[in-house]
Order: sequence, then C-alpha cells, then structure tokens
Amino acid sequence: MKNYVKIGNLQVDAQMYEFINQEVIPGTGLISNQFWQGFDEMIHELAPENKSLLQEREEMQTSIHNWHKERKTFNEDQYKQFLQEINYLEQEVENFHVTTEHVDDEIAYKGGPQLVVPMTNARYVLNAANARWGSLYDALYGTDVISEEDGAEQTNEYNPVRGQKVIAYAKSFLDDVIPLEKGSHQDVVEYSIYNDELHAEFENDFNVKLEEMSAFAGYQGDKENPSALLLKNNEIHFEVQIDREHAIGKMDPAGVKDIFMESAITSIMDCEDSVAAVDAEDKILVYRNWLGLMKGDLTATFKKGSKTVTRTLNPDRLYQSPEGVDITLPGRSHMLIRNVGHLMTNDAVLDKNGEEVPEGMLDGAVTSLIAKHDLLRNGEYKNSEKGSVYIVKPKMHGSKEVAFANKIFTRIEDLLDLQRNTLKIGVMDEERRTSLNLKACIREVKERVIFINTGFLDRTGDEIHTSMEAGPMIRKDDMKTSAWLQAYEKSNVYKGLEVGLKGHAQIGKGMWAMPELMANMMEQKMGQLKAGANTAWVPSPTAATLHALHYHQIDVKEVQNQLIEASAHLEDDILQIPIVENSNWSTDDVQQELDNNAQGILGYVVRWIDRGIGCSKVPNINNVGLMEDRATLRIASQHMANWLHHGICTKDQILETMKRMAIIVDKQNAGDPAYRPMSENYDESVAFQAACDLVFLGYDQPNGYTEPILHKRRIEAKKKNPTQ
Repeated sequence: MKNYVKIGNLQVDAQMYEFINQEVIPGTGLISNQFWQGFDEMIHELAPENKSLLQEREEMQTSIHNWHKERKTFNEDQYKQFLQEINYLEQEVENFHVTTEHVDDEIAYKGGPQLVVPMTNARYVLNAANARWGSLYDALYGTDVISEEDGAEQTNEYNPVRGQKVIAYAKSFLDDVIPLEKGSHQDVVEYSIYNDELHAEFENDFNVKLEEMSAFAGYQGDKENPSALLLKNNEIHFEVQIDREHAIGKMDPAGVKDIFMESAITSIMDCEDSVAAVDAEDKILVYRNWLGLMKGDLTATFKKGSKTVTRTLNPDRLYQSPEGVDITLPGRSHMLIRNVGHLMTNDAVLDKNGEEVPEGMLDGAVTSLIAKHDLLRNGEYKNSEKGSVYIVKPKMHGSKEVAFANKIFTRIEDLLDLQRNTLKIGVMDEERRTSLNLKACIREVKERVIFINTGFLDRTGDEIHTSMEAGPMIRKDDMKTSAWLQAYEKSNVYKGLEVGLKGHAQIGKGMWAMPELMANMMEQKMGQLKAGANTAWVPSPTAATLHALHYHQIDVKEVQNQLIEASAHLEDDILQIPIVENSNWSTDDVQQELDNNAQGILGYVVRWIDRGIGCSKVPNINNVGLMEDRATLRIASQHMANWLHHGICTKDQILETMKRMAIIVDKQNAGDPAYRPMSENYDESVAFQAACDLVFLGYDQPNGYTEPILHKRRIEAKKKNPTQ
C-alpha cells in the first residue's frame, strides 16, 4: 500500500514529497507550501484541458478510421478536404519569424552532434555530459572506421599498424579543415607560436603558417613548446595535443599524441522514451540525477575491470588566446531535458478525485524547479550562460497541443518566479498532425522555441496507426524511401528556416541506431547536414566524436542559406499513405518481416518489463546491436498490428512467431545472470505477454503508443519481483 501525504487538494507520494521538500526546494528561493499550492492550482485548472485534447485525438482517429472504411477507392482531393473539415489539416498561418531570446550559443549558432541519454542511469548521464570533448584517436582506433586490412586488426595489445592508420586519418582531417600554406600536417616535425601566429616546421627547416590563421584560437603550455593547440572551424573547436614523452606522441614527428574533438555540443537528458519510469520510485531516480547535473555534484561509482571508478562532471577547459588572453571553454555538453508528452499519468501525485495527474505537468514543474539551481548558480558549473532552461516536448499533435504546452510553461514560470520565456521549448516533429501543421505549431511558441527535429521511427508509427484502415502498409525497410518520408524530412527543414529558426534554434535529425557500424555512419550521416540539419542524434560519445568531423567538413549555415531559397510546400507529398495496392508478398517475405519485427519487439520489451531498462543496445535477428527505445518499438508493433488487421498474417502465425523469436532472444541473453527467460513459461512471462499485447491490442492503443501497455505490465512485473 502506497503512502501519500495530503497537501491541499493533492495526494503526494510520501517519498516524492520528502525528496522535493528536502533535496530540491532548498536553495531555489521557494518555500514548500508555495510550490505545492501553485502546483495544486495548475493541475486542477489545466488537467481537464489536457484530457480534452487527448479526447480530441481519439475522435479524430475514429473519424479517419471511418472515412477509410466507408470508401472502396481512395481519392486524394476528397481525403485532403476531409482532413481540413475535421481540422486535422489546419489552415495555413500568416508569415512570421520566431523571436526567441537568451538562447545559448550551443543551440543558436553551433552545429554539432547531439546525444540522448536515459536519466535513470547516472553513469550514462555523466558519460553524455562529459562527451563535450572526445579523443579522435580512440574513436578511430576502436571502431570500424579504420579497417582491419593489411595487419591493422584490433588486438588485445596496442597494434602500431592500426595506430599509424589512425594517425594518417587524423592528419588527413587536419589537412582538410585547417590546411597549411604549403605541405601536409603529416610531415610537420614541430608546431610553435610566434608573433601570435601558429607555425609548422618541416625537416628541412622550412616553416609555414596556417592557410587561414583565424582558425588558430589558442593554446596550452608555452608558445615555444605548446602542449595543446586550440583550433576553431565552423564555430566549433578541436585541440591538437602534443606530448613527446607520451607513447603515441614519441612516435609522431611533431609529438602529436591525440586530437581532442569538441563532440557532443548538446545532450538531451531524457525523462521519456529511453527510460522505464512507471511510478514515484522511478521518477525520483530520474529527478535526482537531473538535480545532480544542475547542482554539479552528480557522481557514479562502478567497477571497471578490477578497479572501482567514480565518475564526476568534467571541469571547464582553459587556454590562452594567441594574444595572451585567458579563454575558458565548457567541459560539458550543453544539457536539455526531455519531459514526457501529454498522454501519460503517474501515481506519484493524485488529484482531488484520487486520479493520477498528467505526468507531463509533473515533469515540467519538477525539472524546471530543479533547473532553477543552475539559474541561481547554486552549483560549481553553469549549464546555461544565458539564464534559460531547455525543455524538449515530445509527442504533441497539432498546434492546439503545442499552445497547451506553452500555457503549461507559462504557469510553471509563474509558479517558480521565473521571467517569461525563461523556459524554452523543443518541439519534436514526430506525429503526422504536427508535420502537416508545423508552421502553425511553431507560431504558438515563437517566443520560446529552440528546437525542432524529425524522428523517423515515432513518425512512422503514427503514420501506420493514423492510416490503419487505409490498407496494408509497405514493408518496414521500404518506409525509408517512401514519398511521405522524404517529403516530411525536407519539409521540416524548410518550415524551420522559413520562420527564422536559424540563429535561434536547432533543426535536428534522428538517431544513427547502429553503434557498432561507425564506418557506415560516417558515410551516411553527413547527408543530414547536407539536408540542412545543424544537429543530429548519435548513440554514444564515440559516435559523437566521429560525427563531429562532419560539422567541420560541411558549413551547415551555408547549406541552410541555400535551402531558404529552395523552400517548397510538401504537404501533398506528406499525405501520400504508404500502403500497397496489391499485397503479393511471398509466404517467406511475410514471415521474414514478422520475424524481424517480433524479435526486435521481444528483445527490447524483455529488458523494459523485467529490468526497467528503457534504452539499450539490443541485438537484432542478425546479431547486429541496435539502439532501441520506445520509438523503435512503436513502429514494429504497429506494423505487425496493421498486417494482422488486413489479413496479411494471422493471430496464430504471430503467436507462433513470437514464441519462436522468444527462444532466440533468450539465447542472445544467456550470458546475463539476471535475465529471466521467456520461453520457459510463456504464460507466466510478463515480458512475453506485454510483447503480445503490443501487437494484438495495437489497433486500439492511443495513436499507437506503447506506453500504456508497457507501464501496466512493468508495474505488474515489479509487484511479482520487487528487487528488479
């Protein structure tokens, strides 16, 4: 039986109440009763509107289902007119420009990689925060970007052949982005600074300068014998580290031991898709880690081999400018916080009727209250130099829901005594109704918007669910080349640039989900910059360091300038539903699709339900590790639900597939002593039952979301096994 504290019209979980009163509120300038009274009023005034907006979603979805069921043939013009009549497709808004102020440079001006990390894991959170800088040599040496051909295999001991390939790759990067007036960085034997300029010397005493001396930003050590050279290109930095006594530096003609890249410029600390937070206990863990980041005292202690390691936040980095002026650069990634959307509720707080309050409002109030410690400079480090709090808001449908988020933010600012628009918003363009009305959505938050992005997986999940009755969907892999997706990706950038996000906000692209395939990432992810994105998600600090190279090689600002001229209206293309006219797949094709989807669902869900792991590297059916979260689960479960609904497969076939794939997933996790196999008793495995629910009940899930089933089943699993 849960223990609640009654305060006003609220019932607050006792542990949550104690945590906020004793750990969060002190130092914020607020008193406990002031916070809870204001939160009480906000909940009881705004929760009904929250519920009404969710009801509007359901009514629209029912109307769309019925429209498709009533028609044997599809007419694009009639469909578009129908969507306008139910206000799914909103009226075009007048032209405007965003006016967001006090935006930190990392978001307004600097292009660079972005990490997304689950707030439930302090070690991962610290890794992400500290990923602002990363070793290029390590990132190259430890990944497949450097091939293992010609004796360059990765071995237990350092392989000098591989090491030389790494150095050659890195020096080629230097030649590309900070070329010398003559010659190559490969042949430099010494770097030095005189007359406030960087010089490179070759073996024959030939001495040259950088082609663009403005790239030289600073140094560490002595001018005659610098230990580090700070270079700047396209607004971001990297550091050439020099140490002739180091194992690598002593073998390098110029004594270069590493190139340290400014990597994850920003990180999204996630309360949403990558976490499994289903109750007050889980939410306290999420909030406590955020509090540690904002106060700068978060630590994580863990075993690494035979050693015990304690990780803390990295300090800032100090340099001298060429003219001798002190320079301080942030040692940590600039942090945004992702709250949950409007759908879910949480039992951490109950309203006057004993109902769970909207979790998005709880997240907004508590994470903003915690961020006030940063605004008041209560910790050792600063996150926001400009005095702003950056909240990414997911899973909103259309401009009314974005306007409602704006109303929530306004109420929270008043509650916490914050100036108007201190709370900035990132609008995730991952639902069909938002994609089609993105300009109208941005207008509702034009004074606080700092981020839009595209997310292929959630967006595809919504695409499938919205048009569930239109027909059987194309195969999942074919979605990547479908007309609607290409238009959606382009339109997001066009709309963002049209309303003046450049210089105010990030325009982002989605995750590279294969952390072990970095060579492929380096070949493909550059395309996101060429498409106009000034940030894109990566799965690890190593991937951030590698992806950072792209932002030196491509000037995204110039790309965006060109795209502004190429802007086009693509709503008609976005409305192209990805169904097949004649589903003539072979039996093997259908089974292969079911196998892939079922294995991915089970591999993710078993960790979510049994272990409370919301994001992890899950081996797919070919044993390739993929970063999975609820977005990947949404598309896979909705795709299977669609094929089941249209008779491409049967319920018995899916159940047989699930059982067969459960055996494979059990084998893939056999080395984990804490793992509980599903195939030993399918009926008793809560995880297996949850995976089946996601498909068999997928048609009826709100917008195809996985959270309601996952949360229900995770709570069930926690009751059965309280230690997990």
